[in-house]
Order: sequence, then C-alpha cells, then structure tokens
Amino acid sequence: MSLLVIGSVAFDAIDTPFGSTGKIIGGAASYISLASSMLSKKVGLVAVVGEDFDFDFVEDLKARGVDVEGLQVKNGEKSFFWHGKYHMDMNSRDTITTELNVLGDFDPIIPDHWKSPDYVMLGNLSPEVQLKTLERIEKRPKLVVMDTMNFWMDIALDTLHQVIAKVDVLTINDEEARQLSGEYSLVKAARKIQAMGPKYLIIKKGEHGALLFGEDGETFFCPALPLEEVFDPTGAGDTFAGGFIGYLAQQDRTDFDAIKKAVVYGSAMASYCVEKFGTERLQSLDEAQLNERLNQFHRLMSL
Repeated sequence: MSLLVIGSVAFDAIDTPFGSTGKIIGGAASYISLASSMLSKKVGLVAVVGEDFDFDFVEDLKARGVDVEGLQVKNGEKSFFWHGKYHMDMNSRDTITTELNVLGDFDPIIPDHWKSPDYVMLGNLSPEVQLKTLERIEKRPKLVVMDTMNFWMDIALDTLHQVIAKVDVLTINDEEARQLSGEYSLVKAARKIQAMGPKYLIIKKGEHGALLFGEDGETFFCPALPLEEVFDPTGAGDTFAGGFIGYLAQQDRTDFDAIKKAVVYGSAMASYCVEKFGTERLQSLDEAQLNERLNQFHRLMSL
C-alpha cells in the first residue's frame, strides 16, 4: 500500500557525553523514510531542502525505493539546521541553535500521483503545514498518523487541535501528553486526548517503553529494549513512527492487533537508531538484523 511521508529533511549537529558531530543528516522525515522503506515498498516523501543539502542522502533514499518527487530544492537557500546538546542521562537536552531557513515558509506541494495515498505520516512540523497537507489530499486515507511536540502546543495550540481532530493516531511523549491534556495521570490524559479526535494514542516514554491506547479502553504496553550503549537519541521517536506506519502499510491492516504489532516494530527500529549518531545506524540496518531485534522483543515480552 502507498505511504506518504511529510516532514523535515535537514541538518543536525549533536553533542552528547559520548562525542560530537559536525553537520549530519537529520529531520523527522529523514528518519521516517529510512525506517518505513524497510517495510513498505511504496513510500513518497514531501519535504524541502536548500541547495546546500547532502544529495547523496537523497540518492540513498531513491535506492531504497522512496519516491522523492515531492522533495523541493530551494536554490540559493539553506536547509533547516538544529544544534543540540544532550545531558548525561540522555533524556534531557538543550537547544543551542535553530535555523529555520527553507522550513520557515514551507508550502507542502504534493505530486499529483500522491494525492490519494493509502497511509499518511505527518512528521513533526508546524500544525499549519500538517493541516495544509491533509486539505490537499483528495481521498480519505485508510490511516493518518501524526507526530507533534510541546513547542507547537506553546505557540499554535488552536491549529494543533484542528489537525488532531482529523487524524487517526497521535504519537507524543509523556511530557507532551500531560501538557496537551492538563492531566498528570497518563490514563486520564489519554482519555482526554482521544476525545479530541484520534482513535489511537501512543505515548512514548523513552527508555521506559511506549503505551498504546485504543478504542473502548483497549491498552497495550511495549517495553524498551535494554541497551548497553545509547549514543544519540535524536530521531528515535521519528524512527519509531516510521517503523510503526511502515508495518501497517505493509500489512494493510488498521485493527488493534495490527497496531500493537506495529508498536513493537517501531520500538525495534528505534532501538537501532540510538546506537550511532544521526541516521548512520538506520542506513546500515538490514532485514536480518531487524528480525533479530524483533525476536529479542518477543523474548522480553513473553511470559
């Protein structure tokens, strides 16, 4: 089934207690596209970069079967850039630099042959861009998944609510769930957020796993795999989202059992992402390695 990915393709610079990078590939849609294309064979990308971007990465996406016709290249302009520094616990970070550049006035132009996708992944972008994307899709997809963050809750809450009302699945972390709902209890928070529109809510808890809330009170918990080393958590949530929706597009199912399995696939992908800086580990990941990690999750979760 066809899967349309909308998000940022960008540059990051990352400082952690284990090292620092110069400019490397980043952006939500970069991680989502890499992860989802391992599972789904028809992935389309809508994003924007400047002429300074590393187009070898674009060639890599094309080699993986990702349709990049919707990737706009702005001549004479620079790509989005984010520089962050992680603390020792790797759960908290400081933003050092954010340069919107081409993302500041991004207008998502969807190629004609991608205006009726079966599945849609709205990566973390401004709610205005996410809303424009949904308005330009000509047929209701089988499933729309959305990621967002507290930044948009702070500055664009009304528009964010409009988008949330139109999606099937929302993925946010526990801090964001509490902010969006005004509830500390994640169970109460989930109930309030689902009343805003989504059938399913996924609350990501980093090294403590992910909670899935479905219709009629259905719940599921997927633990995080204990890892010896975590080098860089940047993009882990986006990788999770890519593995999640990539599995659903591959299986062409949206029932609760399929969504539970998709959470495990997303968690397995994310566990690889953090092992190296940026997209490096995902770009070397193969099917056999993914299957081994899925087996580890199965052993971890079995009684």
